[in-house]
Amino acid sequence: MPDLFSDSTTKMRLLDDDGLLDFWPHFLSVQQAQSLFVLLQQQIPWQTESYSVYGKTVEAPRRVAWYGDADAAYTYSGITHQPLPWTETLAALKKQLEQACQHSFNSVLLNLYRDGQDSMGWHADKEAELGPNPVIASLSLGQERVFKLRHQRSKRVLDVPLGSGSLLLMHGALQHHWQHSVPKSKKPMQPRINLTFRTIIKP
Repeated sequence: MPDLFSDSTTKMRLLDDDGLLDFWPHFLSVQQAQSLFVLLQQQIPWQTESYSVYGKTVEAPRRVAWYGDADAAYTYSGITHQPLPWTETLAALKKQLEQACQHSFNSVLLNLYRDGQDSMGWHADKEAELGPNPVIASLSLGQERVFKLRHQRSKRVLDVPLGSGSLLLMHGALQHHWQHSVPKSKKPMQPRINLTFRTIIKP
């Protein structure tokens, strides 16, 4: 399979305050990002999640899929996700991201934001399965969306526009001190796919 990634290695550090945040604005070329977006949109068996909030069943405002090693189960929002086996495309992406990020991943959470009303609320990825200082690589495809971070003590907010083909790496103690979200937008929005590669600490 050909290398899905461009030769761009331009990386910038966006945060070095209670955690680390690195950013590659053009990790994929426009053509590569578009081809990958179309492939994943068509081939991934997207699922709608439901979870309980104050005794009521609520549908998550996005579609999801979970892939990884056979024993990389992941529990969040009260739901345990059993991984689907790696596809050739996702395995190739994992290998390329591991080279760029200098970290091994064994799973990936895919989110499909269908329009501006699909969103992700404020949260931190600090489930026990992710270990004490999670390393999470986030690849964005399709519509640009604003990724917001908020420091839990100072309430400082950082907005990062995530364009198609961009790569964001969250590591260090970031999940202990910062929350993040993808808010709804009143502007017309095309679909977006986000892949967050993770390492599940196996029992």
